[in-house]
Amino acid sequence: MRRIEIVAAMIRDSEGRVLLVRKRGAEVFQQPGGKRDPGDTDDLHTLARELEEELGCRMRREGARLLGRFSAPAANEPGCEVEAVVYEVEAAGPFEARAEIEALCWVDPADPGELPIAQLSREQLLPLLAD
Repeated sequence: MRRIEIVAAMIRDSEGRVLLVRKRGAEVFQQPGGKRDPGDTDDLHTLARELEEELGCRMRREGARLLGRFSAPAANEPGCEVEAVVYEVEAAGPFEARAEIEALCWVDPADPGELPIAQLSREQLLPLLAD
């Protein structure tokens, strides 16, 4: 099984909700983030670049908290497994769908409802912030 390595962000709003995004042509929502580029100096550089490109927001490096490394079947690439290094970060909006992002939403991590959410996000990441 091919492995896709990414860096992903857990971003909360003032009400404790978590930001999810849906890529153009995809059916499920997932954490924002993406693959490392050759020029990226570290995980947080990758996240800051991806968040700026995809959502137009500015990530604060200060206070970023590593939540861990997680893996699950890839939501948008059948037969692949995604391995995500995940950080809880703060970001300043506005948050808007840009680049390959078609939609975004804020969900209660303890009760995300019936929204179609990637297995990694629904089963492993959202429960981390469900307090």
